[in-house]
Amino acid sequence: MKNYISLILGVFVIFFSSCTSNKREGEPRILVFSKTMGYKHASIPMGLQAIQKLGVENNFLVDTTKNAEVFNDDELKKYSAIVFLSTTGNILDAKQEAAFERYIQAGGGFVGVHAATDTEYDWGWYGKLVGAYFDSHPAGTPEADFIIKDNTFGATNMFADSIWHRADELYNFKKINPEVKVLMTVDEKTYQGGKNGEHHPMSWYHEYDGGRAFYTALGHTDESFSEELYLKHLLGGIKYAIGKNEILDYTKVTTQIPPDSDRFTKVPLKFGEFFEPTEMAILPNNDILISQRRGEIMLYKDSTQELSQVGLLDVYHITLNTPDVNAEEGLMGLQKDPDFEKNHWIYVYYSPTGDKWVNRLSRFKFENDVFDMATEQIILEVDSQREICCHTAGSIAFGPDNMLYLSTGDNSTPFNEKGAKYTNKGYAPLNDLPGKEQYDARRSSGNTNDLRGKILRIIVNEDGSYSIPEGNLFPKGTPKTRPEIFTMGHRNPYRISVDPKKGYVYWGDVGPDARIDSMETRGPRGYDEMNQAREAGNFGWPLFVADNKPYRSYDYATGESGDAFDPEKPINDSKNNTGLRELPKAMPAYGFYPYVASQEFPQTGTGGRNAMAGPVYYSDLYNGPNALPAYYDGKVLVYDWIRGWMMAVTLFPNGEFNKMEPFADQIKVNNLIDMEVGPDGRVYLLEYGSGWFSKNEDSALSYIEYNGGNRPPVVGNFTVDKTSGKLPLTITANVEASDREEDTMTYVWDLGNGETKETTNPEITYTYENEGDYFISPTVVDNKEASVKSEAINIVVGNSRPEVAIDISGGITTFKPGMAVDYKVSVKDPDGSAIDENNIFVSVDYLEGMDEASLSLGHQEVSAAVTGKALTLALDCKTCHKEKEKSVGPMYRDIAEKYKNDKKGLSYLQGKIISGGSGVWGEVTMPAHPNLTKDESRQIGLYIQSLASTAVKKKSLPAVGTIMPNPAKGTTVMVITASYTDQGGNNVKPLTGSKSVVLQMDGDPDNTGTK
Repeated sequence: MKNYISLILGVFVIFFSSCTSNKREGEPRILVFSKTMGYKHASIPMGLQAIQKLGVENNFLVDTTKNAEVFNDDELKKYSAIVFLSTTGNILDAKQEAAFERYIQAGGGFVGVHAATDTEYDWGWYGKLVGAYFDSHPAGTPEADFIIKDNTFGATNMFADSIWHRADELYNFKKINPEVKVLMTVDEKTYQGGKNGEHHPMSWYHEYDGGRAFYTALGHTDESFSEELYLKHLLGGIKYAIGKNEILDYTKVTTQIPPDSDRFTKVPLKFGEFFEPTEMAILPNNDILISQRRGEIMLYKDSTQELSQVGLLDVYHITLNTPDVNAEEGLMGLQKDPDFEKNHWIYVYYSPTGDKWVNRLSRFKFENDVFDMATEQIILEVDSQREICCHTAGSIAFGPDNMLYLSTGDNSTPFNEKGAKYTNKGYAPLNDLPGKEQYDARRSSGNTNDLRGKILRIIVNEDGSYSIPEGNLFPKGTPKTRPEIFTMGHRNPYRISVDPKKGYVYWGDVGPDARIDSMETRGPRGYDEMNQAREAGNFGWPLFVADNKPYRSYDYATGESGDAFDPEKPINDSKNNTGLRELPKAMPAYGFYPYVASQEFPQTGTGGRNAMAGPVYYSDLYNGPNALPAYYDGKVLVYDWIRGWMMAVTLFPNGEFNKMEPFADQIKVNNLIDMEVGPDGRVYLLEYGSGWFSKNEDSALSYIEYNGGNRPPVVGNFTVDKTSGKLPLTITANVEASDREEDTMTYVWDLGNGETKETTNPEITYTYENEGDYFISPTVVDNKEASVKSEAINIVVGNSRPEVAIDISGGITTFKPGMAVDYKVSVKDPDGSAIDENNIFVSVDYLEGMDEASLSLGHQEVSAAVTGKALTLALDCKTCHKEKEKSVGPMYRDIAEKYKNDKKGLSYLQGKIISGGSGVWGEVTMPAHPNLTKDESRQIGLYIQSLASTAVKKKSLPAVGTIMPNPAKGTTVMVITASYTDQGGNNVKPLTGSKSVVLQMDGDPDNTGTK
């Protein structure tokens, strides 16, 4: 009986276990991924074949790909392990990275082979998963002794001896994860070029973030993938990564997928109305104060959407006695008090005029839209050397503890001194010769007794005085130090922010200009930095840059280089130093990038650079429909003033850098100078604009709108088969549209004549029965009533576009300089109207290549004026204006003379033509013409401008004639273009037809006389 009960229990246990097993059905399946964005190893094909063969022999299926699109939840969950086979560079985008993290967190396995450590340098999570990053390797494939450290693991249990002697490419590593379990090291004494010392791991494994990871640095050569021991080694790692071949558990994942970039749109509030804006403060009622460098304080009223000046500080903003030097001082920073709703204090950092050379932190009362200049409380002053350039910083921020943070620049000149034999040349400014103080940042940034080149931290008292908080870099009373210093060693920390929960401080530091490394004489090339301070510290400038790359001491009297500075024990021995000689150890930047492409941070791009720090976001701190999603909680928003990108930085729980990804990358910004979060959770953008020291048309204040719900359809292309013709005119219109949520769509067609029609298909055929000028456009609507309207296409009914032809004698398709080309232009009006030869315009242009034949050509400005005249005569304009005679309105020639020297004259005329108005030339109201397109208003404007006395009068070639080609040097294409504008008709505007013929040079493209 007892045996029978045991049997029943055993069967039950087996049955229960089989019902609850997470094991996948069938054989394990792995994916071998071999995408490369850097060096491509020639052994990859051999590796793919070898792993496929291992699969056949060991009962697992192998898929291979270079396509990163498979990195999504649905595809990755098919696999028990993912193999990165000598991948290189930045191979996954932000969404694909997130999908891979989720895969591992759900219990997936990873195998990295050889160059897998030469991959994704700016993704800290991946670096910890793979276990290290490639640093360098000696040339070739030297033979060496590999030491087996653990022969109990499946990837090493085939080794009977502790030494494995073989040849391979031998990697040196950086950022080795101390948590990995090392299987094999290499003995650096058996070859030349090792840099990791006595403990130089070459293969390891570990459990990481819910999954399993194995890595081997071996596998550079083709021969590796036919070597029995190596294949057993690799197979053991693959089997470990496959594990128990269990179904992935996505309930355990923590990584979220980034929102689609098309969920973000930029909503402009004010455009082109700012003159060097510097910083903004968003008030509790969503009003915004903006500082401008020349002293103005502007107010944007949320309720009225109006911008006005509410304050003006008398600031030093331009050098007074030093020509050709741009001072960067002025009104540099502005911020509201954390308790603004009760105390109404606004803080500013500015350069007061006068003989006292200081930058001043003050606060003023701002109440009922009045910036009260009489309420100024001077809090702190920073000595500054004037009449030089550069680096002011000047950003103000408050932490969660209400302490005030202020950034200051190094107040040093980055340019070479004219006439000097030995100069900085874009490296660290270290010149302490007498009278050269402006070329020595050790007097400021590296000086513990100076407030320049620092981030200061103070507590502002009720009476406007300040006290020193605990935890600053130097305790109060420390000789030769300033207790206000929280961090030192900055060059130009132009924008700072403070994490509103953790209190970490963030800033971008604008770096030096050297283009190349000169490590043996001066030091590293220039880098911009992205920085974080979780505590007080020295961040190195001017002795170090980036991740503590050291500069060398330099004698500006002799041009001799000295030793490189030591980041563990930095010494400031400048004659201009009034502070401590021995400085705190240098802290590295968490992110850094040069002018050229960066291996460590490839997403930062290339070119000019200006790193800035934006806010740290937390969705639970804000209320509003446009707050960002929880995905951005704890992420730091950073941006670059020059390069125009915005990024979101993800941190590990301990605050260390993990990765950086594009943020709202469909949004274009024009020199973004400040980014703040409003009380409604919106991210506000302040754009300086694209010109230095000027009022820019593309300066702007705007915010980012996030749509977390249903998105409207997207219109790809809208076409109409006929845009002009006789009565009746039948047209067929097509629109290409898609819906991102794959909703069904309907199409509402505005036919421009008061009629609308709805279709379920993206096509409509319609007949116009009356003459006129119509604009047809479809609105695409999804089944949730989200809609998007396409741009309109103009349909002219009652007039057909003229047909222009150019006949080249002999049908030639080439030309030679100096050899005549005979041509004839003919025009046909499909409506049978007489041809007015005065409206034919013919021109010849010479271009550098065939690809330019479709670009705007010089003749088009002239033919546009011809078209503009015909349009003007067809519109009601002729009732009030004449070309050279007075009428109710001014004659066109007078208008042309008035605006002939105005760079914005054409855009102004376009606006008046479309919008109408009065009061410029008298009281008669000019009617609006809202149905004119921008191109048509431009053509009319060009016609009016052509009447000015200084206008260049370009003449047309005759309709029939000969061209003697005379191309400029380097041009190889001749384009003959003809256009004709008809007279239009009653209520029907004139139309222009055109034709171009392209001839390629037959002969010497450089016009040197030889072929």
